[in-house]
Amino acid sequence: MVPHLITALTGPINELEQRVLDSMPAIERWFRLEWMEHTPLFYSSVDVRNAGFKLAPIDTNLFPSSWNNLTPEMLPLGVQAAMAAIEKICPEARNLLVIPENGQPSSFYLANLAQLKRLFNMAGLNVRLGSIDPALKKSTTYELQNGESVTLEPVIRGKRRLGLKDFDPCTILLNNDLSAGVPGILEDIHEQYLLPPLHAAWPTRRKSMHFKCYEEVPKRLGKLLGVDPWLIYPLSERCENVNLGEDKGFDSLQAQVDIVLTRVKRKYKEYGIKEKPFVVVKADHATHELGIVMVRDAKDMQALKARIHVLSSGRKTPMPAYDFLVQEGVLTQERVNDAVAEPVIYMMDRYVVGGFYRVHAGRAADENLNAPGSSYVPLAFEHGTQLPQPGMKPGISLPNRFYMYGVVGRLAMLAASYELEATDPSDQDFE
Repeated sequence: MVPHLITALTGPINELEQRVLDSMPAIERWFRLEWMEHTPLFYSSVDVRNAGFKLAPIDTNLFPSSWNNLTPEMLPLGVQAAMAAIEKICPEARNLLVIPENGQPSSFYLANLAQLKRLFNMAGLNVRLGSIDPALKKSTTYELQNGESVTLEPVIRGKRRLGLKDFDPCTILLNNDLSAGVPGILEDIHEQYLLPPLHAAWPTRRKSMHFKCYEEVPKRLGKLLGVDPWLIYPLSERCENVNLGEDKGFDSLQAQVDIVLTRVKRKYKEYGIKEKPFVVVKADHATHELGIVMVRDAKDMQALKARIHVLSSGRKTPMPAYDFLVQEGVLTQERVNDAVAEPVIYMMDRYVVGGFYRVHAGRAADENLNAPGSSYVPLAFEHGTQLPQPGMKPGISLPNRFYMYGVVGRLAMLAASYELEATDPSDQDFE
């Protein structure tokens, strides 16, 4: 199935597509040189928004799940990329331990684990799933609807190593973002490779740091391509230590919202864009009980204030101070069967290995699609192994559009590499 792409066929995004295609050799060389200086993440996924007039990442996940939404046709690309990544890290690797999320796994998450296990098996590794959840006391097998089974085993911590009974891995892969904190069982592991590193997890990671790093990447690539970096970058501002239970905290958040909205309005005017600009307010790390909030005007801010009041009044303890990210909202013009959609790009090492559309029939083009009720449709990667087609008219070639998605996805992954270098605990100077 090739999903129908409803995308503006005129305007800046097609100019951008043409520049990207014309500059393909220079872009690939630029990435090649970057990867000589910076280490790609072992794996990642990037949510991309195509507004018709700009194309930008809105979220970069360093512990991606949903690998089960990649089609069998995409698997060979993933296996090859996994082989390349493993050869660089631990060429003699034989055993891989995957650490899943804590808690009772859903059928979808179990299917994700089965797909990861399959992928690394095909890359030549013995793979087992070891849980760090204290509630898991013994080996537990779950049956999937397709007849497969997934077995989770409690991990065993030695003095300096982590493993399972009769299983000593050289590499440990985290598929758990550790949003509840880094458990002691994962600390001081010096004899095994832990991927991604612990400082990639939410106890250290901040979205504002990621987008601060990302801001530099489009500037440099934009200079190479001769395009405005804003076309591939969502404007962002951090709002620190906001106590939403106090008026002063709300006022500081409103000030940042006004700053970002003003900058976006200026850009919309510059490009003659008639859409109404909006910003997205979200937690700077992990999630917040407020959720993800869209703000278009003062009326939305008043609605947000009322919502905060309801949350505050229902609490037994005061709402703690929190850091927020105020980010330019990027519309999505993508549609699958008339439902609003956004592409999610999956990468392993420095390679794009596949992706899918996140689709939500109940949401609008300016709303968050990563919500209950969303579904997933594979990107048209029946054609995914085709090379881009430089001679085609911009906006009508699927391989061309997917190549551009892949470029933006790799830019976000490169920014994540910068981010992890900046927040490495061996360098104590990061903010």
